[in-house]
Amino acid sequence: MTVGIVAFPGTNCEQDVAYALESLGAKTVTVWHRESSLDGLDAVVLPGGFAHGDYLRTGAIARFSPIMAAVEKLAAEGRPVLGICNGFQILCEAGLLPGALIANRDLKFICRPAHLRVESTDSILTRAATIGQVLTIPLNSYEGNYVPGPEAPNAVLRYCDPDGNVTEAANPNGSAEGIAGIANGAGTVAGLMPHPERAIEDFMASTDGRVLLESFIASVEATPAGVASG
Repeated sequence: MTVGIVAFPGTNCEQDVAYALESLGAKTVTVWHRESSLDGLDAVVLPGGFAHGDYLRTGAIARFSPIMAAVEKLAAEGRPVLGICNGFQILCEAGLLPGALIANRDLKFICRPAHLRVESTDSILTRAATIGQVLTIPLNSYEGNYVPGPEAPNAVLRYCDPDGNVTEAANPNGSAEGIAGIANGAGTVAGLMPHPERAIEDFMASTDGRVLLESFIASVEATPAGVASG
């Protein structure tokens, strides 16, 4: 099993994601955004950072990088595709996930742990979790306010308080319905704003990110080669 991690100019979390996935048993390779093929890879992650300096809009330039045609091809084949923070923004810009991410409600950069409630286990991000489970994952973003498009989002994670209550007070950035992570209808493409790769070892104050990344790895292992999405 080999997972590609796409790096754009300004990406800064690719090594964190590689470390986290490899610590859980996956093999990873970094793929530069100018490459045009993901052949031989079983899945792909678009990690966090500030692709192209977030000029125009977050992900607006990265969406046109040559590698994105290959990401779209992999997604069409039903292979797991995960976007974390800036990667989530890029997947939305590319139309692989619905909606958009805009500036946080208070127009401030957020850097703190967030509580997330698992809403569904039918996705590559949550299959190893349980519905209603509360996870503590670091949130680091300025444009993390999720706004749905015409298509109703398939929410798999919502911001909540420590007891799992989804309230306005527990919503750190103003995201619609407290949405922190979504997936496509098939559950094979997913994105979230918090960083699970920063919550995998005891010294990180939380190991809850393992649940999400183990879900991703299990999804890769369970996806047959050559599968086509329905």
